[in-house]
Amino acid sequence: MHDPIPATTFPDGRNVPVLGQGTWRMGEIRAKAAGEIRSLQVGLDLGMTLIDTAEMYGDGGAERIVGEAVHGRRDEAFIVSKVLPSNASRSGTIAACERSLRNLGTDRIDLYLLHWRGGHPLAETVAAFEELKKAGKILAWGVSNFDVDDMRELQSVPDGGNVAANQVLYNLARRGIEYDLLPWCRDRGVPVMAYSPLDEGRLLHDADLVQIAKAHQATPAQIALAFLKTRSGVITIPKTASAERARENRDGMDIHLTAENLAELDRVFPPPRRKMRLEVI
Repeated sequence: MHDPIPATTFPDGRNVPVLGQGTWRMGEIRAKAAGEIRSLQVGLDLGMTLIDTAEMYGDGGAERIVGEAVHGRRDEAFIVSKVLPSNASRSGTIAACERSLRNLGTDRIDLYLLHWRGGHPLAETVAAFEELKKAGKILAWGVSNFDVDDMRELQSVPDGGNVAANQVLYNLARRGIEYDLLPWCRDRGVPVMAYSPLDEGRLLHDADLVQIAKAHQATPAQIALAFLKTRSGVITIPKTASAERARENRDGMDIHLTAENLAELDRVFPPPRRKMRLEVI
């Protein structure tokens, strides 16, 4: 019997489990589609209801995979997608959202993000987000790969304070956001979405983490995810195309790290002691 997955609260009051599912590199190879769809459906069954995707992933292919996975059970899912910076003018954002809605086979996106900063003024993108929200095509909007200075600038534009999330690179090996960005977002009630929580698989082979995991009769992935569960206001979105790995990820939420465990992880993966440039992959 699983413990319930803890939840975090978005600014509009919606509660979402802190363990979701990513889709980067899905929708690129037709022969893999059935397994990708099945993995997402198993994740939904296990309570990992937030599914993160983007128009960039597989040139819309990942969004189509998500649409297949949630077909007939759309109301169970919390769908996140992203607009490319090159499309993020006012009219371009609206057109991109319409394409994503068609790919997803749905009438709304729960959270729509600017994938990273580009050449279009933030005010234009935010205006488009607000227009889409008023039309009911998105329920909330946010950003990705924004550092503290970017977030401050965002909040200075009209309606910029309505930002609902910031998705950034964050894992045991890349803890730079703990110095300033994570506290800044937490103080303002803006959830942080942690992408690449296993550091693109590198953490699975870290000798120290392997030993720590053995002591818990767990896998390195489960310890890495359990660590992020201890970070208030953080939602983790590991990607897997394997139903078995989706179950393994879910089991990681049943691991409760003690203060002693966390101190050991701090020794192996030291937290930042100064401001660090925001890492992006």
